[in-house]
Amino acid sequence: MSIRLEPGDTAPDFTLTDDTGAPVSLADFRGRKVILYAYPKAMTPGCTTQACDFTESLDRLQGEGYDVVGVSPDSPASLAKFRERDQLTIRLLSDPDKAMLTAYGAFGEKKNYGKVVQGVIRSTFVVDEAGKIANAWYNVKATGHVAKLRRDLGLD
Repeated sequence: MSIRLEPGDTAPDFTLTDDTGAPVSLADFRGRKVILYAYPKAMTPGCTTQACDFTESLDRLQGEGYDVVGVSPDSPASLAKFRERDQLTIRLLSDPDKAMLTAYGAFGEKKNYGKVVQGVIRSTFVVDEAGKIANAWYNVKATGHVAKLRRDLGLD
């Protein structure tokens, strides 16, 4: 079983490459709240739904002081295609060795169609301005998650 982050934990630092090839670190967001969400694979139906939902909510989330970052094992080139194809405005990060995903407990054993497999566990984390975990949700559903997240954060 992988680790699970809890509110109050220090968010594990990372530096990953975004869909444009630029390095992005958790430290880049200090002083702002950031929603980090882990998803299995770009351009798949559930991941597309979730990314589009975050894109549609981005202005409202940013207006409330939240940045939004999606993380998957996909290459930066695949993420760039995903962004372009679906006109995504959220930032997408590549974690090909799954080090960040593992540190956040978002990679490990999960059930997929009744079988236990190793993979990305669809998860969402809210990191506060000081770099602490404010919220951590694991095994979230792609459809409807952003609306639930907004309600849980008191934004709706």
